[in-house]
Amino acid sequence: MTTFEQFNLPKSVQKAIDDLGFTTPTPIQEKTFSVIMSGRDMMGIAQTGTGKTFAYLLPLLKLYKFTPGHTPKIVVLVPTRELVVQVVEEVEKLTKYMSVRTVGIFGGVNINTQKTTVYQGCDILVGTPGRVMDLTLDNVIRFEEMQKLVIDEFDEMLNLGFRTQLTAILAMMPKKRQNILFS
Repeated sequence: MTTFEQFNLPKSVQKAIDDLGFTTPTPIQEKTFSVIMSGRDMMGIAQTGTGKTFAYLLPLLKLYKFTPGHTPKIVVLVPTRELVVQVVEEVEKLTKYMSVRTVGIFGGVNINTQKTTVYQGCDILVGTPGRVMDLTLDNVIRFEEMQKLVIDEFDEMLNLGFRTQLTAILAMMPKKRQNILFS
């Protein structure tokens, strides 16, 4: 049986997992860990509630190296504001012993407040395509330091009509990046 210790995670991440009471990775977490660690693009498909968010966060946090800067190194695109909030909460649970600045952005709230938050700098940006597009066009979000892109609920994004925004956002990102898709 695999345990999280076998992933050889940073002590800060392992301590956060221990605090949460998790001992054994789910099948999707086990199968995707080494692929994401390798830097290859990948797509994972699993049912809701199987630990997909941790499946991409754990290897990304193992690879993460803090460098001072204002632009995100990891961008996570999700289809709904509820999912933005949920993913940000999961990131915060896993990074509570790390120096990681996480920002969640989505429509339906004051864009100026979100602009200010993003201007202050972030390492991990979680957002809906529409709001990420708005802030990128306003030159608030810049992708020059971005290394990893996660598109969570990719099928749902296409079903909700985000194809145009996704295409435009991808065109503004560095060509050299790791793409991680989950559905």
